Amino acid sequence: MVLKKDDDARSEKKRRRVNFSTIVSSHEEMDRSEGSGVQVDMNQFFGEDGKIYGYKDLKNKITAREMYATASKAKSRQDKIHIWLSIISYHAYAVVTFESKLDGSKGITNVDQVLKNIFGESLISEKDDFAQTFSRECHYVRDIVSTAEVLKKYSSEDEVVRLKLNEPPVGKLYSRLIPVLLLLVEGSSPVDTTDPRWEIYLAVRKSVDQSGDVDCVLLGFATIYHFYHYPDAFRLRIGQILVLPPYQGSGHGRQLLETVNAVAVSGEDIYDVTIEEPSEYLQHLRDCVDTVNLLSFEPIKLFISSMSSKLKQGGLMKKDQMVRFSPSASIVEEARKGLKITKKQFRRCWDVLVYLSLDPNDSCSTENFKTCLSNRLRSEIFEKDSDIRGKCVVDIPNKYGPEKTFVMFRSNSMGEASTLSADIAKSKAGEEEQLKQVVEVRMKEIVRVADKVAANCKKLGIQPFQ
Repeated sequence: MVLKKDDDARSEKKRRRVNFSTIVSSHEEMDRSEGSGVQVDMNQFFGEDGKIYGYKDLKNKITAREMYATASKAKSRQDKIHIWLSIISYHAYAVVTFESKLDGSKGITNVDQVLKNIFGESLISEKDDFAQTFSRECHYVRDIVSTAEVLKKYSSEDEVVRLKLNEPPVGKLYSRLIPVLLLLVEGSSPVDTTDPRWEIYLAVRKSVDQSGDVDCVLLGFATIYHFYHYPDAFRLRIGQILVLPPYQGSGHGRQLLETVNAVAVSGEDIYDVTIEEPSEYLQHLRDCVDTVNLLSFEPIKLFISSMSSKLKQGGLMKKDQMVRFSPSASIVEEARKGLKITKKQFRRCWDVLVYLSLDPNDSCSTENFKTCLSNRLRSEIFEKDSDIRGKCVVDIPNKYGPEKTFVMFRSNSMGEASTLSADIAKSKAGEEEQLKQVVEVRMKEIVRVADKVAANCKKLGIQPFQ
């Protein structure tokens, strides 16, 4: 669904997104009200309605958005929640200020307790104690990664390292990162740090200061689970991946993802790489990374060339479109073995690869591509359910469980069949409209990934399929 401007405003108001904190690397930045502001949705932490009750001048109930003032506006507001997060030790310090409280019919929201529930032991109650953490734990990250295995060095200062999450110091670092994860990644939950099958990959920046000491800053992280795959292999399942706000947009997430892929490809006992409920952006990033890898994967080139040639032809029959557009099982397995790409992920990349192989100025091949995509999606979404059409369900009274007993049968009655046919006709019309929307969304995804991959190929001097 495409939102209009007014819909965007209403949706934004409903979500009540708020600036919750300022990320700082020193107490001087805190004193100067500097640092990186972060936006999150705090509704989930303030009850079902996302509101804070019992504060004067706001009708005894205010939303999390109304309680917050950014550092630049702090002097002009009396009511606010401001959270400072240290990017050195990942301790937090919260300031809650307001004019007065009023105990109304819904009581007074315990904001301090809510914040404590979010940050746990990493929340420091006194400003001076929080300021001391910058000097007392200035080498906190460095000390933890000092024994880590370096997996990839991707610049003069930046690298990806690997650690076991069940090691106490590593588990403690992760526990301090959990609040950031919960606030920034919708629907996230912490992993079990006592399970030896969990690993954490850290993107870190190492530098040498004027005194010769090595400094280390955490840029982002990914949690990886070794999931058993019958009979003698493992899946690398990415549970979480997050680049910290000050370092987003610089390619560190891509480096983490590429490192996981490289580890999988080099491991004989790794079956494939999966991601647990990826966000829209993470899925886009994964599509880009895997598509680039497939561009140089020799076994696929002949198949893509053949597919491109067929799409340049006119008058393709529906059956031919279905058979020709889907990748063969053998090439899917080749990609799984060679690049550890799952079947579902390979099919997403296949769409992009075929699109990249076409001449954008050739309207015939582009239209054939869209038609083939539409036919395949129709089969995947609707035709698998066609066998249930004509079946009827009737509830049967049962004193042991009246809501759980039913009989299913296929209707042969002419009257029922006529009614059913009319329903199916309506359903068909609805399906076509739904399919059209699905195809449009998928085409936008394909074009977005293809444009990104083409731009990267041009930058790296790689020639996509012709």
